[in-house]
Amino acid sequence: MDNALKQRLADKNKNLICMIIEKAKRDFPEDIALIGLTGSFSTNDFHEKSDLDLIIVNNTGRGWQISSCFIFDDVGYDIYCTPWDNLEKKAELDSFDVSVLTDLQVLYCAKPEYLERLNVLKGKALQKLSEGITMDSINRADKHINLAKQDYADMLLSNSIGNVRYASATLLFNVINSIVSLNNTCIKRGVKRYLEELSTFKYLPDDFEKLHKAIVDAKSIDDIRQYSGLLLSSVLSLREKLYQTYTPKPIPSYDNLKGWYEECWCNLRNKFKLGVAKKDKFYTFLIAEGAQSYFDEMTERIGTKKYDLMQYFDSDNLDKILIEFLKIMDEYLHEYEKVGLEAQCFDNFEALYKSYMNS
Repeated sequence: MDNALKQRLADKNKNLICMIIEKAKRDFPEDIALIGLTGSFSTNDFHEKSDLDLIIVNNTGRGWQISSCFIFDDVGYDIYCTPWDNLEKKAELDSFDVSVLTDLQVLYCAKPEYLERLNVLKGKALQKLSEGITMDSINRADKHINLAKQDYADMLLSNSIGNVRYASATLLFNVINSIVSLNNTCIKRGVKRYLEELSTFKYLPDDFEKLHKAIVDAKSIDDIRQYSGLLLSSVLSLREKLYQTYTPKPIPSYDNLKGWYEECWCNLRNKFKLGVAKKDKFYTFLIAEGAQSYFDEMTERIGTKKYDLMQYFDSDNLDKILIEFLKIMDEYLHEYEKVGLEAQCFDNFEALYKSYMNS
């Protein structure tokens, strides 16, 4: 792009910015807090038809009236507001474009306290970005991964190639967001630079570029589903790897283990036995699901061994899963013994009364 064109774009942007600030001062002195520049003109990555990306922070609902959409010089412009709570979410790294907050170039500020508030939010975001990979960043990634799983389910449930292709695009978008969170970073440039930015990240799913390209190039429903599934599996593997590497694992102790064995007995043991005794495969199946969920929670919260109970379910042989369930309960009892706990089991009311009343 030659210097004359750059100067023409700079002059056009200056006129537009001055116009919007003039309107803010004249019509919305208490409603508009500040106006800042973001997007391609702030990163110097613009082209001749780039629009102007402004963050207009409004204090009140009335501030929305400054919003406008128009076409000028063959470029579309969308002048809109960003409430403070949107910036507060970005400060929590709740979106991939945190740089909209951290790199915002302030052009107008109605009062000094608004700039102070913005700087507090910037500082909060920068602090979180400096912390590296934590359980918090993995939890943020999980939100996007769960959305990608829903996208994948949508493409499996549809036989329209348009719907399937759309679901694959949203899946890809959610996978990208999850990768950003897993690296505890943010995207600083627009969609056209996604792949360039992602290629600089320390952690990427295996075959990310290859699978990304395969999804875009896919011509059939089956191919779209196949490559989307492989990409989703790859990001799940990356998530598990980072979780195992970077997050501290709980260790069973007297305080965190206490009560879990008795609760398992209360909620599951006799129900399991009843379902098996009655040969009720549907009831037993649901109780097994509850048990698996319970064991997974113990692993996550307390650090006990991970068990795969559901692999033993056989509708023609319900005793099989009951036997495995009772084995796991015995292992939890051993965990009690390791930390000096005794299961609270009583054969008579007097003993229960004495223990309960003196606890």
